Amino acid sequence: MLTSHSVAPGAFPDGTNYSAESSTSAVSWRAILGGAVAAAATSVILVALGLGLGFASISPWPNAGASAATFSIAAGIWLIVVQWLSSGVGGYITGRLRTKWVSVHTHEVFFRDTAHGFLTWAVAALLGAFIVASAATSSVGTATRAAGTVAAGAAQGEARAYDVDSLFRGQKPELASSNQQTRTETTRILARGVQNGDIPANDRSYLVDQVAARTGISQDDAQKRVDDVIAQEKAAETKLREAADAARKSASAVSIFTALSMLIGAFIASAAAAYGGSLRDEHS
Repeated sequence: MLTSHSVAPGAFPDGTNYSAESSTSAVSWRAILGGAVAAAATSVILVALGLGLGFASISPWPNAGASAATFSIAAGIWLIVVQWLSSGVGGYITGRLRTKWVSVHTHEVFFRDTAHGFLTWAVAALLGAFIVASAATSSVGTATRAAGTVAAGAAQGEARAYDVDSLFRGQKPELASSNQQTRTETTRILARGVQNGDIPANDRSYLVDQVAARTGISQDDAQKRVDDVIAQEKAAETKLREAADAARKSASAVSIFTALSMLIGAFIASAAAAYGGSLRDEHS
């Protein structure tokens, strides 16, 4: 005789029978693929929208548009929003589309739904990587600033050529414009010196002598001109390094935000699938 606390053989405390083992897998791949496609499509739409807003916020003009720090933060927040919405849509659709599991404990149903949501997120992430989502979100923060860094490098090259030209302006234009080899050598001296942090004293003296000889100005004036150009070159190099460092930090922040948003997306997809699955069972 069974007491009030007894359970019939082959049944859970809530009366669900577990004696019959199903011959089919508990994974509903059709529901998972359907939810993953929906999640990937939602991601593409949101990423395209984010790209449009991102390009609208930046500007090639000096002191215009969003700064690198602001752009990185906005991109990170948008990545989280993309994962939140797309994973929620995909997980919910998966939960609603899967078939009802009969003779399965409610705890097991909850686990299966969350597992289906996680698999939906994983498949959607792979689809997004092959389509546009991963490439777009990773390049937004780096490609634009990388292009800016390359442009800054090209601008520095033009500025260095201008600085070399300014060294040899003077009272003997026929000499200043005649020796291209001297200009090329001067450019190499400036480039190497700035790269190493400073120009050696012997190279400075050599430049001063060349400037004085080819421009007709005094030794003191030549010394001042050389010092001014070296200071300008150092300032330009510092600016370029600061731009490269800002791009590095921005790329690092976007990568961290991407990983964080992916984790959030996995959780949202699992929770949404569990919610959608519970609604599906309630209305069946």
